Amino acid sequence: MDPLKNPFSPGAGTPPPELVGRDPVLEQGRILLGRIKGGRPEKSLLLTGLHGVGKTVLLNQIEHAAKNNGFRTVFIEAHEDKGLGPLIVPYLRSLLFDIDRIAGVGNKAKRALSVLRSFVAGLKLTYGEVSVRLDIDPEKGCADSGDLEIDLPELFIAIGEAAADRCCPIAIFIDELQYLNKKELGALIMAMHKLQQRQLPVVLLGAGLPILPGLAGDSKSYAERLFSFPNIGALTKEDAIRALQDPAKQEGICFDASALEEVYSLTKGYPYFLQEWGYVTWNTAVSSPITVEAVRKATKAAIQRLDENFFRVRFNRLVPSEKEFLRAMAELGSGICRTSDVVNILGVKIASLGPVRAKLIKKGMIYSPSHGEIAFTVPLFDQFMIRSVPKLVGVGLQEV
Repeated sequence: MDPLKNPFSPGAGTPPPELVGRDPVLEQGRILLGRIKGGRPEKSLLLTGLHGVGKTVLLNQIEHAAKNNGFRTVFIEAHEDKGLGPLIVPYLRSLLFDIDRIAGVGNKAKRALSVLRSFVAGLKLTYGEVSVRLDIDPEKGCADSGDLEIDLPELFIAIGEAAADRCCPIAIFIDELQYLNKKELGALIMAMHKLQQRQLPVVLLGAGLPILPGLAGDSKSYAERLFSFPNIGALTKEDAIRALQDPAKQEGICFDASALEEVYSLTKGYPYFLQEWGYVTWNTAVSSPITVEAVRKATKAAIQRLDENFFRVRFNRLVPSEKEFLRAMAELGSGICRTSDVVNILGVKIASLGPVRAKLIKKGMIYSPSHGEIAFTVPLFDQFMIRSVPKLVGVGLQEV
């Protein structure tokens, strides 16, 4: 079949041709934006889920709705090697200059820029670190203490007051929130708390791994009263079939029922994998309807593409001891396992694995659902580890 008409689109944050099974979350976003714009309080939204379930796609969809609803928006992706302060300053600078251009008689936007200048000075950030110039005098004594938990709330209040002054609501989107450290996440939560108390028109929408609710709760005990944490998981069988069938039908192509069953069985309903199998199967099939034989023929190529791209990019960041740890986890399957079970497989003392486990959590490779438990953050990664490391050799743990 014609690859130019292939409707499937595997990619990082790439919207699928048919966004199915996510209406409840999109409705939550619609209500949140509407209430904030109407001056009514509402919990901000932090999406949680494994890699490849479509959290970024949903944030992009909600940002699009926010812009259409009169919001000014910023979209930020957190990094494990960059602090929150230098990360957000360039975005907030652009946002405030944008608000300052809106017709109005107040001077709140210019004051917010002065507070932002103070914030940069207080954290001792160089212009090289934040990649901006702020040719404006700082507001001394405001957001310049150098303590993020004091300064960020003051900065956000100034931004919220500017937004209220210009009747211009703001939506701040932050992806990969699990990379913020405890102090940074606490400062962000405190800032949103202050904004909600003053009913200022600023809302936070974020996304992160399943550990995010626990991180937020550990940072500030009142986080659960400020945020909703919808879990974004695999699609149901019905929705997974729609995600494949509907885009194909728009191109005059259909799948046999057995082919759809086979793809669902292989992908477990995870959106990224559905797109990958759909894409490769389309290019493999000769004609419509697409048969189960075409799916099986495409499977080797789909797995190879995943191994070389989606999985390999994460695997290559690991040192030998971390690979050994994950390979031992893979022996236990794809679900939640206990650290003690990994210890038993490797035949080492549990204390020796603590640093490796901590590094893997920091790298976003695993998470801990509860005390003593761990799980992969990437769906089907256990199968990849078994393919890539056929057997445990134990040499990597000599580094620990």
